[in-house]
Amino acid sequence: MGSDEAQRIAERVGVFISETDRVARTLGMTLENIKPGFAKVSMKVRENMLNGFNMCHGGVTFCLADVAFAYACNSHNKKAVALSCNINYSAPAREGDTLIATAEERLSGRIGICDITVTNQHGAIIAVFRGTSYGINEPVRANL
Repeated sequence: MGSDEAQRIAERVGVFISETDRVARTLGMTLENIKPGFAKVSMKVRENMLNGFNMCHGGVTFCLADVAFAYACNSHNKKAVALSCNINYSAPAREGDTLIATAEERLSGRIGICDITVTNQHGAIIAVFRGTSYGINEPVRANL
């Protein structure tokens, strides 16, 4: 498959996930860019995403990184699910911040590794996430 076709598939997978991921929609996540093995997803931190210390809840940041992970590891139209994930938080995000999760596959196949960096609108690193995916032998969506 040529790179143009691989890009078209990634874009179609991105549209499909954007239309069907109800959690991402509820949290206001937007797919900014997708390529084979790569995705960039953004989200504005709202008041209802804050913890008791008025910082973005770690679970919300984790969810943003996890959604970017899903886009990247499924971008080849081969269904992949999370096998394990971990996150390290380095700075708080605040109400009004725009968080950007950039996912890059390091290893793709039946077992995949994807690194995701979450930054704010100023480029400060908020968290670093690593996900391991497991490939299921079926397409994300038939007839892409």
